[in-house]
Amino acid sequence: MDQTQNTQKKHFWSFFGTDVSYFFIWQIVQGFLVLWLKQEADLSGGQAGFVFSFLAFASLFYQPVFGIISDKLVFKKTLLLSITIAAILIGPFFQWLFIPLLHFSSLLGAIIGGFALAYVLNGGVAVIESYVERASLANGFEYGHARMGGSIGGALASFVAGLVFVKNPFLVFWICSLAGIILTCLVIFGDRINFANADAAEGASSAPLNAKTILSIFKIKNFWILSIFFMGTSAIYDVFDQQFPVFYQTFFTSAAAGTVAYSRLLTTQIALEALLMIPMPWIINKIGAKNGLIAYGVLTFLRITLSAIAPNFWFLTFVRLLASFEMPLFLVSTMKYIAGAFDLRLYATIYALAFNFAKQISLFIFSTVAGDLYDSVGFHTTYFILAALVALVTTVAVFMLKKENPAQAGEVAE
Repeated sequence: MDQTQNTQKKHFWSFFGTDVSYFFIWQIVQGFLVLWLKQEADLSGGQAGFVFSFLAFASLFYQPVFGIISDKLVFKKTLLLSITIAAILIGPFFQWLFIPLLHFSSLLGAIIGGFALAYVLNGGVAVIESYVERASLANGFEYGHARMGGSIGGALASFVAGLVFVKNPFLVFWICSLAGIILTCLVIFGDRINFANADAAEGASSAPLNAKTILSIFKIKNFWILSIFFMGTSAIYDVFDQQFPVFYQTFFTSAAAGTVAYSRLLTTQIALEALLMIPMPWIINKIGAKNGLIAYGVLTFLRITLSAIAPNFWFLTFVRLLASFEMPLFLVSTMKYIAGAFDLRLYATIYALAFNFAKQISLFIFSTVAGDLYDSVGFHTTYFILAALVALVTTVAVFMLKKENPAQAGEVAE
């Protein structure tokens, strides 16, 4: 028994390290790409926007394709390793290829850069998340505990990259390559699956996964309700956060003071996220994944509404820290809900389509709309509009979102 427990513990820490390594890379690229494009590539705001547009566009292609491939491969690591190897090439890509492409043609550079980075990030994240979730079901550990590594990796990346970028902006991307090497080694040599319990992650059905089965997703009412929920909550969460630093700065006498304060706030928030990942699986097992999603929608509504009426930066800081509870609640609830409410063979496809794909469409629409509203009616009124949308979608989910199977979701012993 002790030997079995030690083996499971060893496997858990490997997957924990996988999340640390991957989300370390994610945080650096997401956090410092825009600064690098402006300072090192000398792009205008509009040209930098091209890169992000194609990053989002490429993700609309990668996410459904990667989801289907992941469901066909299940525990085979072919696609996963192609993503980790691409992560190793981030440093050379930024150092020697990206700037020449952008200087030759900003449009061509944006297209190639967007598709290259989306392969690792926007497309790759669904592969990583579904891989670790399936491993948690087969190996008998909580996904949320392994995903805590992602929060730690993000916090570590923010701290390290913040110090390194001011000295050598290219070096932060070579650090990504180093993290990519560690990630690849963990996937090849460390991550082990308990195949004796593979049915817990694959579902009891032995029927092959074919095109008819995959297309049947679009006939499931609950799939569309879940997609709408993500579009009206998670996407709005991101739209709200996109220009929140600008709003936060308005509570300070200078933009520099607001930036420093926000940097410290963000570090604190990510650290709290990591800590809250520890009890979150237990909480979701008690209340259920559907209720966890509803609670996330309610919390998102409250955070946006309270931000709109914030009288000072102390109040706004407290409201922002609610996000440290919000993200663990959302991640664990989402993973358990998809596992418990749908055919496990379609897990990665459901995740990619209902969450990532639908969310990107919503972000594409609402980012532009919210940006115009900020300019025309201001932050406060815009926040009330966003909060109302979250409230509407969450209310729909309360009555129309199906209850998950607790045993299949890993909430109770089968």
